[in-house]
Amino acid sequence: MRRNQTKKIGDLLKEFSQSSKFNKKLNETKIVENWEKILGKTISSATRNIYVQNRVLYVYLDSSVIRHELFMMRSQLLNALNESVNQKVIDHIVFK
Repeated sequence: MRRNQTKKIGDLLKEFSQSSKFNKKLNETKIVENWEKILGKTISSATRNIYVQNRVLYVYLDSSVIRHELFMMRSQLLNALNESVNQKVIDHIVFK
């Protein structure tokens, strides 16, 4: 017997991830992964820890000079990181 409403497994997984809380966590993980792509290896190597919690991106840096420069570029970074996942995932960035 053949079913009339067959769907591809990839489409089903996409629907499932979009309809659940997985999508939020996946986008947060993508933002953390995109940090190096957007800012480059130099700044990424000065980053000790980076994570998202309650729509805030926390970034721990080794260099106070880089921290200050990134602080000045905070709004551009926020827009670039959100655009990298095509959604507004983070509202604020905290540099420590």
